[in-house]
Amino acid sequence: MPKYIFVCGGVMSGVGKGIATASIAKILSWHGYKVTCLKIDPYVNVDAGTMNPLEHGEVFVLKDGTECDQDMGHYERFLNQELTKVNYMTTGSIYLSLIQKERSLFFDGKCVEVVPHVPLEVIGKINQAQKLTQAEIVITEIGGTVGEYQNLLFLEAVRILKLKNPKDVLLVLVSYLPYQGEGMELKTKPTQYSIRTLNSAGLQPDFVLARAQFPLDEKRKEKISFNCGVLKENIISAPDEHVVYKIPLNFEKEKLGIKILNNFGLKPKKAPPDSDYKKWKNQIENINQLKKQVNIGIVGKYFKTGDFVLADAYISVIEAIKHASWFLGYRPKIVWLNSEEYEKDKIKLEELKNYDGIIIPGGFGSRGIEGKILAIKYCRENKIPLFGLCYGLQLMIVEFARNVCGLKNAQTTEVNPRTKYPVIDILKEQKKLLEEKLYGGTMRLGDWECEIKRGTIAWRAYVELRRTDTELSRTDTELGRRYQKNISVSSALSQFVPRVLKVVERHRHRYEVNPKYHKILQKKGFVFSGTSQKDLLVEIGELPQNIHPFFLGTQFHPELKSRFLHPHPLFVEFIKQSIISKNEYL
Repeated sequence: MPKYIFVCGGVMSGVGKGIATASIAKILSWHGYKVTCLKIDPYVNVDAGTMNPLEHGEVFVLKDGTECDQDMGHYERFLNQELTKVNYMTTGSIYLSLIQKERSLFFDGKCVEVVPHVPLEVIGKINQAQKLTQAEIVITEIGGTVGEYQNLLFLEAVRILKLKNPKDVLLVLVSYLPYQGEGMELKTKPTQYSIRTLNSAGLQPDFVLARAQFPLDEKRKEKISFNCGVLKENIISAPDEHVVYKIPLNFEKEKLGIKILNNFGLKPKKAPPDSDYKKWKNQIENINQLKKQVNIGIVGKYFKTGDFVLADAYISVIEAIKHASWFLGYRPKIVWLNSEEYEKDKIKLEELKNYDGIIIPGGFGSRGIEGKILAIKYCRENKIPLFGLCYGLQLMIVEFARNVCGLKNAQTTEVNPRTKYPVIDILKEQKKLLEEKLYGGTMRLGDWECEIKRGTIAWRAYVELRRTDTELSRTDTELGRRYQKNISVSSALSQFVPRVLKVVERHRHRYEVNPKYHKILQKKGFVFSGTSQKDLLVEIGELPQNIHPFFLGTQFHPELKSRFLHPHPLFVEFIKQSIISKNEYL
């Protein structure tokens, strides 16, 4: 019988349920169990593809093209697994599935009701994921907070499953304890109310992860235990951490993994420290000792919400920068740069010189685009390392076409459908689908194969960090040291690199580099170092390194495949060249 863990949140959204879920999964994997993670989003949207990043955060894309919540990215980064659509569901997808079954007479004329059929459909989806992944322990995160109307059906699913299999189901509550300032204590009352709200849904948490600014003291644990009926030893401190990958180690200090297994009547198949645990712990220790800093600016538009910055809109980009920087022995400092400000004041572009490297991330629409193009031009002319992601590459092509190829006012048809020089456009077969308003069918989503050309920056990046079983037997620290000494590891890995180097990367876009302009762009010096579909589609574009230290963009999203112990090769190369360009590289 597989075991089930449900993670829900109290007091407020954004309390860290996704990181907590990923951390629990990581710990249980260290103890030798095969684990998978699911996310339930309480939105009526069928998937996250149409959600505004300023409201919901980043849209993460899985290898099969599923557009989902950013927490799925946390699961992949922690577990180093590639998940699929069975690991994600929304209220909309559950209702859609249920209605489709009803329309196909699956229920044989019975009345289909919200209860019990919606909760049973949720349970069915969870069981499907368990069977397909062959997981021994399934951890499901329920989005939002307890007490919200849209979460009641999911909590009902937990209640039904726990009623049928009480020894095989655990409920974990992640709850926030506010701190009101100097001279005050961490307040437990909001957590008490959250647990009482769970009680009203027929549920009692088995564990409480106490999120707070500081570690939880014994007095607070006793208070929650006495008032809420949770064993004191099952109340786990979860203080703020700048490096989220430290959180599984924090939980292990309180023996969370063993406690969970004991509750299931299970024993560890193996115990930390195993090799993965050692690598994880060593990397955290290395990060704590880092003193050198690399300054990276992100020129975007999806981070300003009122007077606040919403970093969640680019969470995978942020994590990929961290992975690569840590790997190279540097602590990254990331600064948000609003592209719309460059449109109002071009003199402000001078601030780009303050950064070791600039990233133009993905996005959609016309707002702030001219500001991004101005930033790209400034970085190209001033030889500031620039990394463009998806829309970032497309705008690099627009800037190059305008200012190098002489195609005045060249543009993407996403912004100007009537432009004289549509250097970025949708393909012919997509246009008919758009006319019929079948927008989903026009997106290139998920994993696509890309062929890398020899002798390019992209080629060197992939060869030097190519992941093979033999290469993985070496520690990342060893590879990092070789990079720090600027020693190529290509020769050591050459036996694993085929004559034709192909990689698989994840996509989320609709527009492509227009094949009609390939020749003129290449003639003027733009190198298409990665292509697919027999050179029809441009996947990576760059300028030769004798012209610019790092001017490279990808049509795909490399950040989606970066991992804590396995940084993405292109991010490593970008950070490396950013450091070299400032003459700080040792």
